[in-house]
Amino acid sequence: MTLPDVVHVDDPADDRLADFNRLTDVVLRSRHEPAKGLYIAESSTVIRRAVAAGHRPRSFLMAPKWLDSMADVIPPGVPVYVAEEPVLKEITGFHLHRGALAAMHRPPLREVSELLEGARRVVVLEDIVDHTNVGAAMRACAALGVDTVLFTPSCADPLYRRAVRVSMGTVFQVPWTRIDPWPAGIETLRAHGFTVAALALEDDSVSLDDLVADPPEKLALVLGTEGDGLKASTVAGCDLTVRIPMSGGVDSLNVASAVAVAAWATRVPADGA
Repeated sequence: MTLPDVVHVDDPADDRLADFNRLTDVVLRSRHEPAKGLYIAESSTVIRRAVAAGHRPRSFLMAPKWLDSMADVIPPGVPVYVAEEPVLKEITGFHLHRGALAAMHRPPLREVSELLEGARRVVVLEDIVDHTNVGAAMRACAALGVDTVLFTPSCADPLYRRAVRVSMGTVFQVPWTRIDPWPAGIETLRAHGFTVAALALEDDSVSLDDLVADPPEKLALVLGTEGDGLKASTVAGCDLTVRIPMSGGVDSLNVASAVAVAAWATRVPADGA
């Protein structure tokens, strides 16, 4: 199949490929993509989920063998840059083996209050800078019925390529936005009827089991990094602190694992009771 907007390229320095250059440079891409109002979707699965969520592609980059299988998600008028594997690797900095890349227009962030309307279970991630953890946490939230995810201003970009890939595209499934300012945003959660629980190891922390025994109608779980944990001002501003019961001398979990455990334990039953 020959698509009308297919452009065959053999020069990695072609200016039209600027959106896809140096994808392995985390610092560069973290600045470049939000500033240009775009993000990179990697793999046919992620691209399809992004398009299904209403996100608009700006351009595609792929090997010739993927053209036919991707044809149904390529809108008219959107350029499709096609190159052989060695050229693709030189452009992106890695071996592209997941089908295709798409430069996607970044949608505007939604208002926190909009996402809290009708929500019962919210996860707030504070200052998580590892994109893998962000993606894994989003996947857990999608699987375990979290209604909304809120990221503090210093959190890594949920639409960064690695975060999207690790999330398996669920970053397009769970509503999310930035909550700013923080921790002053705790008051916004309270104003919408949420009990705000910090997952932290404090002297007065209650067990997750105790929280689940009498769960609040609307609950916001706040989690930080495994090493540093939550800011003292965040812990002080929350309604209570909660710890996950552990054994074997282990006192903490990776944040994505902690999200999964806490979200599963506090999930709203299927009957909504």
